[in-house]
Amino acid sequence: MRILILGGTTEAASLVRRLADHPDYDVTLSLAGRTAAPLALPARTRIGGFGGVAGLAAYLRAHGIEALIDATHPFARVISGNAAAARRETGVPLLAIRRPAWTSEPGDEWHEVDSVAEAVPVLGTVPRRVFLTVGRLELAAFAAAPRHRYLVRTIEPVGDALPGIDVTAIEARGPFDAEQEAALMRRHGVDVLVTKNSGGTATYGKIAAARSLRLPVVIVRQPVLPEVERVADSRAALAWLEAHRATDRGV
Repeated sequence: MRILILGGTTEAASLVRRLADHPDYDVTLSLAGRTAAPLALPARTRIGGFGGVAGLAAYLRAHGIEALIDATHPFARVISGNAAAARRETGVPLLAIRRPAWTSEPGDEWHEVDSVAEAVPVLGTVPRRVFLTVGRLELAAFAAAPRHRYLVRTIEPVGDALPGIDVTAIEARGPFDAEQEAALMRRHGVDVLVTKNSGGTATYGKIAAARSLRLPVVIVRQPVLPEVERVADSRAALAWLEAHRATDRGV
């Protein structure tokens, strides 16, 4: 069974590892290419986009793909939309792995917004020490608030995304647990966390740490994604694939 996994998440990596033990699956992992040194995984890997819906549909047909798995980040709206449209065009079965969004708990002080740009004015006019974990490509929005001092953690170098602004950049790849995150926030005197509601467990440590330190969190809500068949994790995705393979074989 030929499978195309649209990846870049811990769920995608987990599914690839699960499928590596199943010789009946021929897996291709597709990555957007935003990380120069992605994790090595036991699957054929392609890097880069497809050229929109038409390009993805053409790829599915040309390579005889029998199942498409959207295991991209919850904020990857474009590729998720393209995957849903390509499914409609080609009829290739599509499954999305969509981790549940985080919800606030007692002790949390959340300020929810709909975009990174909307997070900037929430920081206010009084200078603060801001911990940014919104991704390297969205840092430029905070150039509009140069009064603050920023702690930025990314996988890739920040570069000149915030020129002339007080930035402490950390290059690190998680996951980080709550204790590690709390220690980092204390060490750098963080006043407020700005992040995306990525959901799942891999990056929840910073949310738990902010709660324990009683720090406010400016959090970007997950966008609305196409309504497609979905599961919450790689284990359920494997079960879905097994069911489809059995159906195809007439079992």
